[in-house]
Amino acid sequence: MNWSGHHVKLTWLPKKKIDDYSEVTSVHGVCFYKGNVLLVHVNGRGFNEEALHRKAFEEGYVKGHIKYIGAIEVNHEDNPLFNAGGKYPLIGYQMFYRMEIQECLPFLREYETISRIWVEPEVVPYIINDHEISQLV
Repeated sequence: MNWSGHHVKLTWLPKKKIDDYSEVTSVHGVCFYKGNVLLVHVNGRGFNEEALHRKAFEEGYVKGHIKYIGAIEVNHEDNPLFNAGGKYPLIGYQMFYRMEIQECLPFLREYETISRIWVEPEVVPYIINDHEISQLV
C-alpha cells in the first residue's frame, strides 16, 4: 500500500503470537453489542489488553470480554523512505481484539470521543474509510 509516499506491505496474520511487545505499534478492538458494531468519532482524529479495556470504556463507555483475533504485520522492508531512527520498527504489528460488550453505559463525552453509533457489521465499510485489509478483521 502507498502510505503518503511510503511503500508499506500489510499482511493479516490470524492469531499471530507476538512475543516482543516493542514491535507492537497499536492495539485495536472491534466491539460487538446485540449484533451491531460500536463506532466512535474521536475529536481531532478520525497496548496491551488492559489498555484496550480502558480505551473501550473511555471512548465508547462499554465494558466486556475480549479475545485476541490476530495482527496486521506492517512491513517497511521495501520502503525506500523508511527512517530507521524513527518511532516505528522496520517490521511492526497492529494487534486486533474482539470485544463482546457485557455492559453499555450512558455516553457522557468526557474524554476524546464526541459521538458513538451502533451499526450492522456489513455497513461498516460505508461509514469508515479504511484499508481493505481491515475488512478481513
